[in-house]
Amino acid sequence: MQFARINDVTIHYQIIGGPADKPVLVFANSLGTDFRIWRDVIVRLAGDFAIVLYDKRGHGLSDLGQMPYSIEDHATDLAGLLDFLSVKNAVICGLSVGGLVAQSLYQRRPDLVRALILCDTAHKIGTAESWNARIAQVETHGIESIVDAIMERWFTPAFRRPENIAFAGYCNMLLRQPVAGYAATCAALRDADLTEAAAKIAVPTICIVGDQDGSTPPELVLSTAKLIPNARYEVIKDAGHIPCVEQPEALTEVIRAFVDVVLRGEQAP
Repeated sequence: MQFARINDVTIHYQIIGGPADKPVLVFANSLGTDFRIWRDVIVRLAGDFAIVLYDKRGHGLSDLGQMPYSIEDHATDLAGLLDFLSVKNAVICGLSVGGLVAQSLYQRRPDLVRALILCDTAHKIGTAESWNARIAQVETHGIESIVDAIMERWFTPAFRRPENIAFAGYCNMLLRQPVAGYAATCAALRDADLTEAAAKIAVPTICIVGDQDGSTPPELVLSTAKLIPNARYEVIKDAGHIPCVEQPEALTEVIRAFVDVVLRGEQAP
């Protein structure tokens, strides 16, 4: 396990080496998860690209850090980690809140961003009322009180079958996140609105969504793609909010194809 002290927060991360002539791929995960959600994508990409994964503050093995949080705090953590690792000009792949972090990182530190892969995310997610209700629920009754509702948004009915052992494991992942970190990141999501910033994104960008996403539905992700100049849009079939878990092969193919397009565009005369 690898750890770094960034902005007075201990951040858990993993770096996997790769070819020097290929871009570094950086993965930022969703609310209520740790970076293990990317495993089945990473095993398909390792060796072809250098890869950075990390647990954002308040999640996984990273510190809680000082609260309250903002999306900008999360982006500053990621910037600090990439500086620590001497990574620049990377392809940033963010899922859900990780996608907002990726957009904010570009806004604050464009030197770190070569391209954006925005998975199951948007320029603005949810309403103040919905986030306040969720914060109150988990602070009063614990994360266990929302597991069933969240799983319906995260995964398709086919994945949520009782006999699917992996489904039980992802329930455990959500349950074992710190309540304080989860609630603080909900508040960061509540307060984040990157609508104006999205329209100013000037690096190659693709917006990807599972066709059965219950948290950031396809129409919301498409609206974000339409805000971003020249952004691509791709739907992953038979996937909910976390296609890297349900459809890792399909998502990996989209990521590879997009990076190839980015590289060809940079090489064009």
